[in-house]
Amino acid sequence: MKRLLLMILSAMLLLAAPVLAVEQVVIETNNGNFTVELDTEKAPLTVANFLAYVDTMHYDNTIFHRVIKDFMIQGGNFTADMTPQKTREPIKNEATNGLRNLRGTIAMARTGVVDSATSQFFINLKDNGFLDHRNTTVKGYGYTVFGKVVKGMPVVNKIGTSPTHTFKRFRDVPVDTVVILSIKRVTQQ
Repeated sequence: MKRLLLMILSAMLLLAAPVLAVEQVVIETNNGNFTVELDTEKAPLTVANFLAYVDTMHYDNTIFHRVIKDFMIQGGNFTADMTPQKTREPIKNEATNGLRNLRGTIAMARTGVVDSATSQFFINLKDNGFLDHRNTTVKGYGYTVFGKVVKGMPVVNKIGTSPTHTFKRFRDVPVDTVVILSIKRVTQQ
């Protein structure tokens, strides 16, 4: 009888629990595609900002302009000739959300100013704990993680081993351009 009661209670709790949409995007590149799941609960401002760029096709035909082997790949704002795209206003840094810069996570790039992230993002190729929030100083504030690669990590790894050079004034630019053909939403329930 107790077991039946527990099963009924469990079923009632499951039915009463809110159904959260899982936001995912597919990042299509000339090296293959990968899927990223976005954490709308822990990084709501960052995810909303990222999706605003996705929805306006800002990322289409931009490149992964910075690749550092065994560290990260960065993209989201430059075209192949290193022309920056116009961005929206910077957003609040949500690095205090408890998410860590682990292998396969996506985070916002920023300048030395804590709240300076706009459209650029990076994907961690290994655990990069030194990028996590440690304190409220500029150096210790960290970089906002807002999701993780859930499919296609071999594509990310392939991009991460791209030979690089200095192009114009930019270092760590892939010799063979890695183009983000598009980023599209894939909403699941």
